[in-house]
Amino acid sequence: MVKYVKKCPECNGINLFWNKDRGEVICKDCGLVLEEKMVDFGQEWRDFSDEGDESRARAGAPSTYTQFDQGLGTEVGRKADIYQLDRKSKNKFFRLRKWQYRISTAIERNLKLALAELKRVSSYLKLPKSVEEEAAKIYTLAVQRGLVRGRSMESVVAGALYAACRRHEVPRTLDELSEASSIEKKEVGRTYRFITRELGINILPSNPADYIPRFASALKLSAETQSRSIEIIEKAQKAELTSGRGPTGIAAAGLYVSALINGEKRTQREVADVAGVTEVTIRNRYKELLERLDLEKEIKKTKKKRKD
Repeated sequence: MVKYVKKCPECNGINLFWNKDRGEVICKDCGLVLEEKMVDFGQEWRDFSDEGDESRARAGAPSTYTQFDQGLGTEVGRKADIYQLDRKSKNKFFRLRKWQYRISTAIERNLKLALAELKRVSSYLKLPKSVEEEAAKIYTLAVQRGLVRGRSMESVVAGALYAACRRHEVPRTLDELSEASSIEKKEVGRTYRFITRELGINILPSNPADYIPRFASALKLSAETQSRSIEIIEKAQKAELTSGRGPTGIAAAGLYVSALINGEKRTQREVADVAGVTEVTIRNRYKELLERLDLEKEIKKTKKKRKD
């Protein structure tokens, strides 16, 4: 009960109290209800109990797909409660906990293991929480529709993560997913295509420009080189040089050309290692960019300036 500082309009009494549980202001002298269905907009209140912050919590954590029960499930008691029970109650407590675990469905047991693996891979790849949440949602839908049967849990997790990365435009390659999950690249790609097709997930092709910041950072190239490479890629897209070609190869070749133009020479081997493609791929894309976009003149000018 909290005192409510006003006067009763019926008896002019000041013995008014606010019933916090019912949201009412009542006159203790005549019984008149002054206000009802009140809402407490306070951020927190004083509490001197042993529970501390837990008793001041107004709501639980938000629901999330990264937990098998979306964070809404409950358990039979907590371990700290066991010591307050007698022997008979303890036996009943353990029996209830055991049966709660036994009656959990196969889907729940699968999600417990899979979401732990998903968090591990996501942490290894340093993915944002939004991508992790999206991947968990995709995996949950795949399990509910029986798409995991006949496939390893790890491959489906990797496929869901790759799909989430593509949807949120977070540049991660199949090679990186393969390395993080210890699943072959072909298997990750196959599972990814199967999941997106069965769940009807529409994903746009990767933009090669999304890979430029990561590659440029790894190669320690300047911001000017990075900006120039994005311009080259945009020109290549207008000239339809990117259709039917891997985005990482285009990004690596554009960055390689831009580095040559700005006098920050990097070998094809260095760029290939960072991008996860072969030197042959970079060489082929490099030749196409020079021929179709007339970039050879700019490279020659840079070479002359360096000689002078």
